[in-house]
Amino acid sequence: MTPTLTAGVIEAVVAGRHDDPFSVLGPHEAGGRPVVRAFVPGAQSLEAIARDGVVLAPLACAHPAGFFEGSLPARTPYRLRARRGADEWMVDDPYAYGPVLGPMDDWLFVEGTHERLFDRLGAHVLGHEGARGVHFAVWAPNARRVSVVGDFNAWDGRRHTMRRRFDNGVWEIFVPGLGEGTLYKYEIIGAGGELLPLKADPVGFGAELRPSTASVVRDTSSFAWTDAQWMAARAQRDPRRAPMTTYELHAGSWRRGDGGRFLDWDELADALLPYLADLGFTHLELMPVNEHPLDASWGYQPVGMFAPTSRFGSPAGFARFVDRCHAQGIGVIVDWVPAHFPTDPHGLARFDGTALYEHLDPRKGFHPDWNTAIFNFGRREVSNYLVASALFWLERYHVDGLRVDAVASMLYLDYSRKAGEWEPNRQGGNENLEAIAFLRRLNETVYALHPGIMMIAEESTAWPAVSQPTSSGGLGFGFKWNMGWMNDTLAYMREDPVHRRWHHDRMTFGLMYAFTENFILPISHDEVVHGKGSLLARMPGDAWQKFAGLRAYYAFMWAHPGKKLLFMGQEFAQGREWQHEGELDWGQAGVDWHRGVRDLVRDLNRAYRAERALHERDCEAGGFRWLEVSDRQNSVFAWLRTGGEGASPVVALCNFTPVPRPGYRVGLPLPGRWREILNTDAAAYGGSNAGNAGGVFADGPPSHDMPCSASIDLPPLATIWLVHEAA
Repeated sequence: MTPTLTAGVIEAVVAGRHDDPFSVLGPHEAGGRPVVRAFVPGAQSLEAIARDGVVLAPLACAHPAGFFEGSLPARTPYRLRARRGADEWMVDDPYAYGPVLGPMDDWLFVEGTHERLFDRLGAHVLGHEGARGVHFAVWAPNARRVSVVGDFNAWDGRRHTMRRRFDNGVWEIFVPGLGEGTLYKYEIIGAGGELLPLKADPVGFGAELRPSTASVVRDTSSFAWTDAQWMAARAQRDPRRAPMTTYELHAGSWRRGDGGRFLDWDELADALLPYLADLGFTHLELMPVNEHPLDASWGYQPVGMFAPTSRFGSPAGFARFVDRCHAQGIGVIVDWVPAHFPTDPHGLARFDGTALYEHLDPRKGFHPDWNTAIFNFGRREVSNYLVASALFWLERYHVDGLRVDAVASMLYLDYSRKAGEWEPNRQGGNENLEAIAFLRRLNETVYALHPGIMMIAEESTAWPAVSQPTSSGGLGFGFKWNMGWMNDTLAYMREDPVHRRWHHDRMTFGLMYAFTENFILPISHDEVVHGKGSLLARMPGDAWQKFAGLRAYYAFMWAHPGKKLLFMGQEFAQGREWQHEGELDWGQAGVDWHRGVRDLVRDLNRAYRAERALHERDCEAGGFRWLEVSDRQNSVFAWLRTGGEGASPVVALCNFTPVPRPGYRVGLPLPGRWREILNTDAAAYGGSNAGNAGGVFADGPPSHDMPCSASIDLPPLATIWLVHEAA
């Protein structure tokens, strides 16, 4: 037949320069009759075939590169059969199918309120107009052309050019015949006609193992969860009043397999979960598990905000891991990084040839410390993208909380910038008003949709009300890491005991602000890297004093107001600082004093969970009272913890010198016997076994503004806990 298109239009399709191929290819009306046009590179002949195998019509070659056109007897579903010499293959024509997205998607996306963005963008296996295949959709509003490429089309960007939805800049195409495991990327021609590096899917649910960078079609919606009881209980829980001791873990270096390989999620669960259950941790915090290009970034430079990294297996494997954690009674927190992203060519940077996800102004869009791009928090689509990412991890993978990384870098326009390198906001200040609005919206949305989860801010400044409701002017987080407490107390512990009297206030200053936020006390990975050494190495003195000091510090921390977090390896006092290239020094874990520290952490967790006074009022000033705060000469501290009605009070006493303090008198709120439930100097932990023979009696005169008192033997470099026994 005579071609119904001009040579220029056909040439544009063949050259991959046509920006609206759906107006040309597939079934159309021409001259009052149905026609089919197809571009099948490599084909010498092409014919349309009905789905029952009947030949409908041969198609004439209109361009030797593989452009064909032919008339059909009627408009009907069809497939294409191509031949070249003796070779024959079938083609499911993607241009025979209509759009999957609809007007409501357009509206919500432009408005920036599409909370189900991960249901519509990305790659989804589905049925559409009588066929099974994969629907691809990606946002690239400034692109001239977007094609999906992969093994299925020989990575030829001319073959599957996508349909542009002009209302919102989203491009989509349904490709029949594809399924789970398909590798793909997007080939994009920018607004200026430039061909960009192939891009991974910003909403991709899987990725190739580095150094390969393609996205992988993965189904994340059909996992068979078994944690309904856990999820129902979580929705009713107030995390502020529940016990929370968190084990922070880097999945790639806790343990390694044969030959130093990464464990997959199932292998990690087999080894890790019984260990954590035995130690009594309530939560596991995973350093970022989203896809990232460089192992040494530990996950904090994400290129896949919706994709669990392929280093440890498939997305289904990660879902099984979370499900198994819940079966063991362990909550899962995931580190999540909305502050910045790397500029790798296959990632988000200059995604459609323009500053799309990042801020155009480098004073707001480039991070000088990390050489990364900063999200444009003021753009509705970008804010929507990030909120949807948070919702995705909470919904699809049932994680119990997100620890939001580097919040301080988001809040301040002058963060790590010199004068002249930043621009004040419209009010003349250094606050990033767009980031503040994003964080508030983020927290409002996730808490509304997932009650009982935790949003945790890593925020290292004195920004007010980080963990207060947005309705009262706060940022809306549930918890904030107490970085000041961590820095002050570790600085104190580094001092030789003979000098600690001069640094006494470092241990008490945190109580001046302890209840202004809902705090977590973090001894995280950041404290055992970059030449800082391990916690054990930072303790002064000989080996005995190092271990004794560390034990005393842990018990100080566990009795201090605030939830607890400890990085892996510190539970058995690993001697060297953490290195991500290998596994922990497990040979130390069962040896002498190392084993004693591990056993102490187990007992700390168990007592913390059992004694309501130690966790119910972690975030309330009424749950804490100093008993002895001024004895800097002896480096002794004593305080009282109380819980809700009916909870037995607990007293903690610390002696941070190697000098025993026999007969130390401390005021107590109730008379009678106070049982010694924990003594870090116990022989079982490697201590000298000094103590109080299981308890003391409060039968002395009033002291420390308390109605009675007890004479207590304080062991050297030790912390003891006493709980009142009801008569």
